[in-house]
Amino acid sequence: MSRMRTLLASIGVVGLVGMGYGMWAVMSPGEERKREILKNLPEANPVRMEETRKRNALMLQVLKDAAETNDNVARGFGGQK
Repeated sequence: MSRMRTLLASIGVVGLVGMGYGMWAVMSPGEERKREILKNLPEANPVRMEETRKRNALMLQVLKDAAETNDNVARGFGGQK
């Protein structure tokens, strides 16, 4: 009886895994849709990428300035009192 239960449980698990993989394969986009998605990503637009680079550089500069000061910059722009 125990062997039968183990066999049925194993078949059930394999069936569920197979069903999950099948659903994932059906829902995943095709090659054409993948190309369209990649084309519309922000990284594909050079102007947008340049804006992102500038914003990242500004953020890095702010973080660097904050690391070099003794003021608690998280409390606001007033500095220490």
